[in-house]
Amino acid sequence: MTKSEELAWPIAAAPEALEGLALRSGLARRSEAGPAGPDLAPGEPKRAAADWIDLVARRLGLEAEPVDTSAADLGAILRDGGPALLRLPSSEPRLLALLDARGSQVRVLAPDGAVRRIEIATALALLAGDGDASSRAEIEAVLDAAAVPRRRRRRCRLALQREALESRRLEPGWLLRLPAGAGARRQVLAVGLGRRLLLLAAAHAAQYVLWILSWWLLGWAVLEGRMERGWFAAWALLLLTLVPCRLLVTWLQGAVAVRGGAWLKQRLLQGVLRLEPEEVRHQGIGQLLGRIVESEAVESLALSGGLLSLVASIELVLASVVLATGATGSLHVVLLIAWIVLTAVSIGVYLARRRDWTDARLAMTHDLIEDILGHRTRLAQQPPDRWHERDDFALARYLDLSGAMDAATTRLATVMTRGWLVLAVAGLAPSLFRGHSPAAVAVCIGGTLLAYRALRKLVAGLSHLAGAAIAWKRVEPLFEAAGRSSIDPSSVAFAFPSAAPAEEPATSSAGAAEPILEAHDLSFRFRPGGESVLRGCSLQVRRGDRLLVEGHSGSGKSTLASLLTGLRNPEAGVLLLRGLDRRTVGTEAWRRRVVSAPQFHENHVLTETLAFNLLMGRGWPPRAADVREADEVCRELGLGDLLDRMPAGLLQMVGDGGWQLSHGERSRLYIARTLLQGSEAVILDESFGALDPESLERAMRCVIERAPTLLVIAHP
Repeated sequence: MTKSEELAWPIAAAPEALEGLALRSGLARRSEAGPAGPDLAPGEPKRAAADWIDLVARRLGLEAEPVDTSAADLGAILRDGGPALLRLPSSEPRLLALLDARGSQVRVLAPDGAVRRIEIATALALLAGDGDASSRAEIEAVLDAAAVPRRRRRRCRLALQREALESRRLEPGWLLRLPAGAGARRQVLAVGLGRRLLLLAAAHAAQYVLWILSWWLLGWAVLEGRMERGWFAAWALLLLTLVPCRLLVTWLQGAVAVRGGAWLKQRLLQGVLRLEPEEVRHQGIGQLLGRIVESEAVESLALSGGLLSLVASIELVLASVVLATGATGSLHVVLLIAWIVLTAVSIGVYLARRRDWTDARLAMTHDLIEDILGHRTRLAQQPPDRWHERDDFALARYLDLSGAMDAATTRLATVMTRGWLVLAVAGLAPSLFRGHSPAAVAVCIGGTLLAYRALRKLVAGLSHLAGAAIAWKRVEPLFEAAGRSSIDPSSVAFAFPSAAPAEEPATSSAGAAEPILEAHDLSFRFRPGGESVLRGCSLQVRRGDRLLVEGHSGSGKSTLASLLTGLRNPEAGVLLLRGLDRRTVGTEAWRRRVVSAPQFHENHVLTETLAFNLLMGRGWPPRAADVREADEVCRELGLGDLLDRMPAGLLQMVGDGGWQLSHGERSRLYIARTLLQGSEAVILDESFGALDPESLERAMRCVIERAPTLLVIAHP
């Protein structure tokens, strides 16, 4: 048995490989894992295999992120990419189940369930396939001629292999990750935040214990008159021990900040992408901008405030222990607890003041942006003497709220920190008259100063957390939206057949093409109690149909298209895709199978390459076949002259920051983008209105030939 046969999984066993990786890496528990689905049929196309593996991962509650790389970056993927499924190049597709890297070796899950260690060089050779065999002998000959020592050969061999294969694109694989919308607890455990926070707390505690011991030792030696060289050496040794503790604390703080910030940004980005169109439309640009600004505040304030509060809590516990051993015993501990409670009350007052101030500030931001967008309308419709009435009222209220918040901030930053010193000294006065030993008084003073330092950090940390809590109220909808499932775990999606070829429509036993879309008595209204845009709408779309939907403006044509593509949910009625409803199929799968080119004002050209704008719904980075097909579709739509004029062709930058496209060119770009998604049904919403008769004829010919099922919306 060869090395690849011993370590690699057949692609038909990908469900078992995915489940094994999920269990071994801790991304899933055994109680959560289950049968992932049937085996893939032999000879399945690569793109279908990719979709199938993605679906298997979703059934396990995970995300299979495709990766396409060159050999130069393959070493980094092997070291940092696990757990992952990497495709081995061969006539029969096989998969390498990568767990993680340990030094110069990687751990892989073998088909027999055992975890095996292999050298990174061996893994590189397996993934490179036959392309590496031709250069391996040459590399060994070069190493022999250069008389490279044996201890350096492995590093030199890896460098030469990477250089030889740098230009080769390897077969794509899949990185196994928790989806950004997974539960917060699972995410925290997956990125290692919980473990690092515990280590951070332990390192901080050890640091302060060593610091207190060092100064206790010095004070004891001085006050007891034991100024010996050995005691000073012990004191210096304790101080030196603080150095690695401080380095560990700094590294852990950075790791927590980086990992926590990355997780939060990924979660919020996923939430933005999963917002329903109606949720976006109902918010003004000012509100959306406010949410973006507040998301930055949540990240910075929560991380800094959380770390400060953690450190302050550790210091307060140690300060209580020190005060308990001082001259006053438990008296100062009781005073400290009471002062902490009073500080928490002041934090609550500050939180209320800051919440009101933030609401006023964001309301002003929203109004300002909306006024800028509607400035011409205000100039035309509003008398000049009333242009700034609302602004003056908002500014006056904002000024009052700012004064109240500043007063709460000052009280919190000065009274609640320095007031502790006054209270602690007052509590220490009776002990001075009772004649306690200087050492006990010194310990009490040291504990007081340590508590003062901790209170300053606690006030700063809780202030930051208060700001993060206020900002969180505006960011929370995005965070919660990320948790929306795009596929029902109980879905029968494995029984959902893939699209049949256009020239060979699927047929029922009666011989007629089976329906792709079925709508029965659909009703929709934009708001509760409003007038119905659609009422009792029914239709049936079969594979190969070419349908034209005509109607006057406002008759509900675009609303019907949004219902069929899954962008909106009907208020009443039944909508089925090949006999299954949207909940069963899943939102993402539905939108992959029924796509549309919205009206011109709802479509966009991004500031990126033309290829990206064409293939953004198909997958990125593209394969050579994808680029060739994009070029063919563009030329069939009459965009050949545009491609020939562009210096970089499909790689030319377009959009607001690049090549300017005409109205008709943009319309045909939108049509090409829709066709290139390879869906079962295509809906074009007034996509031909900007085209001249000749371009219209070419575009219609291309669309009719390439769309398996077509529904065109137009004015009569």
